[in-house]
Amino acid sequence: MMGKTHALSGALAWLAAVPVLGQEKLLGDFAVSLSPEQVAAGAVVCAGAAILPDIDHHNGRIANTYGPITHHMCKWIGKISGGHRHATHSILFAVGIGWAMDTLATHYVYAWWACLFMIVGLGLRGVGLDFEGREPQSALADCALALIAVWLMHKIDMSFVGFAVTLGCLAHVAGDCLTPRGCPVFWPLPWRIEVPVVPRTNGKVEHWVVGPVLMLGIAILAIRSVLGDVATNWLTKG
Repeated sequence: MMGKTHALSGALAWLAAVPVLGQEKLLGDFAVSLSPEQVAAGAVVCAGAAILPDIDHHNGRIANTYGPITHHMCKWIGKISGGHRHATHSILFAVGIGWAMDTLATHYVYAWWACLFMIVGLGLRGVGLDFEGREPQSALADCALALIAVWLMHKIDMSFVGFAVTLGCLAHVAGDCLTPRGCPVFWPLPWRIEVPVVPRTNGKVEHWVVGPVLMLGIAILAIRSVLGDVATNWLTKG
């Protein structure tokens, strides 16, 4: 699937997971109640992480996000990982990259912020905040928007980022499994999972069915989240 579709799937997955994260009966001491700011930040991070598996694609959305830097990075990662839709399109990669973000947050704060800057930039560009066909302008605008977004996040408790990153990567893998070729979900095992209900990447089904369904789902879940916060605040004050 295309980068925008993946980004939307990540945002949808996050908004769907937020109510579950607050269920004490289900998660016990691991349950968390997120503020509206945390929900919004998580949606952007998860949207960006939903593009991360394509870090193996030399001409994907990641490669074109920050100009020559990301272009060369994706080119070499693609060679190391075995090419597009190989190692980075797996559960192992999703869990590993989420764990890496948590580790950076604990021990290497500046590196963590740098990675967060990249992921947020991917999320913003993934949902369409760029200049179509004008890569230099898009890269500069994306850097500026990502800097502003990360600066706004610096006062927010972002302890959930590792989970958001893993969830976004898994959303990407699930989406690509719905297209021909599928994904080696259990890499390094060679088996590929393929349920090709979307016959062609960037085709009519993706544009006119998958995309609109994802946007509708995001709108519904976002409204539900806002209404839930309003109701909670009203009950608390009452």
